[in-house]
Amino acid sequence: MKLPVFKNCFLLLLLLMSQHSHAQLDIDAHLRSRAEIRDGYQRLAVKDFDPAFLVSQRTRLSFSYSNPLLKLKFTPQDVRLWGDQPKMSSGVGDNPSLDLFEACFELRLFNSAWITAGRQQLVYDSRRLLGDRNWSQNGISYDALVVKLAAGMFNLHAGTSWNTQTEALSGNFYPSSRIKSLNFIWLNRKFNNSLSLSFMHISSGITQTDTTNDLNFRHTTGVYGEIKRETLRAWGNLFYQYGKSQKGNTVSAFLLDAEISFITSRLTPGIGISYLSGNRHIPSGNDTDHLFDVLYGNRHRYFGFMDYFRSFEKDTKNGGLADYFGWLDYRFNSKLSARNTLHAFYLAETNNETPGYGKLGFENDLILKYKIAEWGELEGGYCFFLPTASLREIQDVQNDKFSQFIYLQLTLTPNLFSQSTNSK
Repeated sequence: MKLPVFKNCFLLLLLLMSQHSHAQLDIDAHLRSRAEIRDGYQRLAVKDFDPAFLVSQRTRLSFSYSNPLLKLKFTPQDVRLWGDQPKMSSGVGDNPSLDLFEACFELRLFNSAWITAGRQQLVYDSRRLLGDRNWSQNGISYDALVVKLAAGMFNLHAGTSWNTQTEALSGNFYPSSRIKSLNFIWLNRKFNNSLSLSFMHISSGITQTDTTNDLNFRHTTGVYGEIKRETLRAWGNLFYQYGKSQKGNTVSAFLLDAEISFITSRLTPGIGISYLSGNRHIPSGNDTDHLFDVLYGNRHRYFGFMDYFRSFEKDTKNGGLADYFGWLDYRFNSKLSARNTLHAFYLAETNNETPGYGKLGFENDLILKYKIAEWGELEGGYCFFLPTASLREIQDVQNDKFSQFIYLQLTLTPNLFSQSTNSK
């Protein structure tokens, strides 16, 4: 994207500001670089295989404009590995991985209603089903239309999205591995500063194959609750899935999440559970599918930083997953903190494709964070996994060695420009 495009967008936003008695314009930068040593990341380490070392980088520049009736957001993004682009002896010499992460507007309809359309992030409650997937340098955003209503302590959001790859003249062809139609309703009630409850329903439609038009809709309905007090934090999810799977089987599955932590001036211990139902029998024909699909929810946030469990049909052989975990946070001072989390992973169910023994192993994640300033943070992690024979069988790794993962990440988010106009 050439510099004049940014210049024209900037001038346009300044022109909009001049037309309103109260308006705000911000330009924010986001730069995140991460170095990783992968010696068992995403898959158990194998003897005689050398660790991989790589550096990735995310770069964003966000333009935000708002007045009492309108909000605009425009965020181009570049994501790359250091050294992944070819260098030529002549010409441009580089093929940049630049795309558009956000480009949306929010229009006020009346005092308590707004409509948002365009490419945007959809982040709700615990990020379990709709999240930002922020560990990935690409993140995730959605092309969607969302209507937002606010009435007292209630907030209601209703959104829809319809995805296509080409300007087709007929048909609904779309990759069967991706959601073609995403529709949701979110209702939140905040009772006070310490208690809130949410209801969410999601209907996600997927084509049966890459070359068929028929859609199978998986419906997900559930509740989320959160308690925030000075010395206690707790939250929980309970969701039920029904409808049809991508293969056309009837779905009956559930998800249960719960966490609780106790807060002191420096030390915060906590425990939690995540349970995704699975199949005792691999569904075929008219069988019911009991494997829960977490849709576009965050994985890395919940299932350990080693990322062994991302696609549950493959990574658990349809067995589902039970994760029992505990953590200990310690704040050394206002800038430096550490968290150690221990996970115990089990198959929720065993079937004819899984091992008979459901215990998968233990993972330990030690994460240190140093806050440089309001606009910067340095984070480092050391993670390792102690597998059982069951996980080795699922991953088809016979000659494994000690599996570990190390990373160092620098995130910078400075505000580059901020200007407001106010009526006198």
